[in-house]
Amino acid sequence: MRRREVLTGAAAAGLIGLAPRALAQALPEPTRRSRAALRVDALGMVDYERRPDGTLQLHPQIAQAARERRIDLTSMTIAEPGNGPNRFAEAVAAIAEWDQAIAANAQVLRRIRNAADLRAAGDGRIAIIYNFQDTAALEGDAARVRLFKTLGVPVMQLTYNKRNLAGDGCLERANAGLSDFGRDVIAAMNAEHVLLDLSHAGQRTIAEGIAATKAPPAITHSGCRALVDFPRNSYDAEMRALAAKGGVFGLYLMPFLRPSGQPGREDLLRHLDHALNICGEDHIGIGTDQYLRGRIVDDAARKRQREFFERRQRLGIAAPGEAADVLNHVDGYNDMARFDRIALDLSARGWSSARIDKLLGGNFARLFREVWGS
Repeated sequence: MRRREVLTGAAAAGLIGLAPRALAQALPEPTRRSRAALRVDALGMVDYERRPDGTLQLHPQIAQAARERRIDLTSMTIAEPGNGPNRFAEAVAAIAEWDQAIAANAQVLRRIRNAADLRAAGDGRIAIIYNFQDTAALEGDAARVRLFKTLGVPVMQLTYNKRNLAGDGCLERANAGLSDFGRDVIAAMNAEHVLLDLSHAGQRTIAEGIAATKAPPAITHSGCRALVDFPRNSYDAEMRALAAKGGVFGLYLMPFLRPSGQPGREDLLRHLDHALNICGEDHIGIGTDQYLRGRIVDDAARKRQREFFERRQRLGIAAPGEAADVLNHVDGYNDMARFDRIALDLSARGWSSARIDKLLGGNFARLFREVWGS
């Protein structure tokens, strides 16, 4: 598939080719909080459409979301994940494309390249971090970590679902762990102050990656395998090791939160409670793997999901838990007020406001600052 056929960011596991629309429903009032209490989506996407000339256009409601601080910062996948040709060139082109889109929408969006930029987050714009959900863009050259850091990619995921040059993804039956090249890439990330993301990795790759890195790592978007035994979810042992290394475990809003059927709010809340018990309140966060405004649910959406799932099956990257008849969102959190809804639900569950602020942004903001340096 060409890069323009696959939406970046949440579309790595979401619907392909069409910008989503939110459900028509009343939104709760934005959560009142200080500028310092950031709302961070460690793996998300702002809604856009592609104009006839090929340039990107933000959905008008994104400005409202920024103004109301529905989200302050989102880490957005900037290049297509998975093995394939021309990944380096495609990644460079995608960075240039999104640089132009952010510059054209400077009243709504801003770039985050380093810890200094992070200090301005929460100013009524949505701060964007570029990430890769794969190291395929390096094309076998660990030195390119430095090049992409210079181009403004401070977060890199080591593997996607399948094996690449760095190691095994979560769908590889061999579970062979890191390669020598993968260790070189992690060393390069440490040297360049790039955050290592171990989402989508196999169990041994995660364990060995945590052991190999000298800086705190992340799993930006996953679930708890003790609750639902799917490869895209993480085992308690690796979650504990991640927290012990100072990292942050991000929960996604995806079908993998329940054994079958459409996930709902209680499914996410159960995973959040479990992650809290395993990792502690200083080491959990949210990486929605979703578009900010949510997705409309209708027959057309169901048709697109079926076609999308079948395409992923043909490519061999559909993970257990994905299904033709299960949409890639969590019912009840399928709009741009999801962080406010999560805050309300956790408060009713007995979580303190301080703990909720850590989960919804404080922990990932701390991790970014620590890894990137001053």
